Amino acid sequence: MLHITNRWIFTQIYSLLKYIALLLIVALCFQCKNEKKEATKPSDEFVNTKPVPLNLIKDLPENISVPEGMVWIAGGTFKLGAVAQDTMAMSHEKPASEAAVDGFFMDITEVTNAQFAKFVNETGYITTAEREIDWEEMKKQLPEGTPKPHDSIMQPGSLNFKKTPEALPNLYDFSQWWKWTIGSNWRHPNGPDSDINGKDDHPVVHISFEDAQAYCEWAGSRLPTEAEWEYAARGNMKNTVYYWGDDHAQLPKMANTWEGLFPVSNDKLDGFERRATVKSYLPNGFGLYDMAGNVWEWTSDWYNTDYFAKLYKEDGPAVNPTGAKQPYNKANPYAKEKVIKGGSFLCSASYCASYRVSARMGSSTDSSLEHLGFRTVKTLAMLENKRP
Repeated sequence: MLHITNRWIFTQIYSLLKYIALLLIVALCFQCKNEKKEATKPSDEFVNTKPVPLNLIKDLPENISVPEGMVWIAGGTFKLGAVAQDTMAMSHEKPASEAAVDGFFMDITEVTNAQFAKFVNETGYITTAEREIDWEEMKKQLPEGTPKPHDSIMQPGSLNFKKTPEALPNLYDFSQWWKWTIGSNWRHPNGPDSDINGKDDHPVVHISFEDAQAYCEWAGSRLPTEAEWEYAARGNMKNTVYYWGDDHAQLPKMANTWEGLFPVSNDKLDGFERRATVKSYLPNGFGLYDMAGNVWEWTSDWYNTDYFAKLYKEDGPAVNPTGAKQPYNKANPYAKEKVIKGGSFLCSASYCASYRVSARMGSSTDSSLEHLGFRTVKTLAMLENKRP
């Protein structure tokens, strides 16, 4: 797993007049080293890892109605992290630990273009990909003395996927299939000449963590924790690699992913080249759609490569764990990332296989890309607090 840095993107802008250093790329993105900044130190302290008596919220009270577009997920215990038979599992998914979560409500689908448009229409919200670029803020992440690019380059945009004309000798350089696109945002997901007309039921993308948080505040919801997301994604299959079991051959009919030679050609065995309409595939055991593939989804947890190792214990489950207290990435101690889950239409068996339930990556909070969206959750307490 490698990263592309803001500095790399800036170099491309300055030399090729094509890219801009605003957003971090995909899953495990580097933030630029600045000698004046301190790297985040690894922490032995994690949130809610001590065992407590289990008295989980499982049943939905009779006086509480399920919010529209959501489903009730009864609380329970499960193994958080990679199952033993998962040969694709990465070190940051291990070791699996006992965890327990209270019941909660979760969006049946990823937040769609129509839902996000309603939020924007009512609030006037402007996403990070649509905002004017603040050079004073941007240059803090660049080498001292870096000259400001021409104003024609310093324009809002986001990151888009591009196929390569031929097979790549390695898949370690993300820049080979990502490009900065001026004018790309949630309204224009594939670039300024694209639109979302007729795509109300597609997942909204080019959404940063800040954008997702703003939507949650408006909707009276929040982003799921990594534990909640993974528990919900497993459905009734608690010890399998995928939400439907262990049979990889079922992938094309269960999720929108990349089949073929990545990133050259997509055989579209699942029926889609890029994003799919939500509910295009079978739901999991909890009635949730697209918990594998289609677009990555934000969670509220800090991404910390030491988290699973610190979480593991033998004296009881971690109850409602909310992740690390601070971010830490061994590959880049300067990174400050949130956990994203679920994989996307770009996930390939030959590349990352992140449609596996335990798969996890980190993304900078200001990142927005054409394969990153979100879904939300609500708790009983959140609904009860709204009552007069």
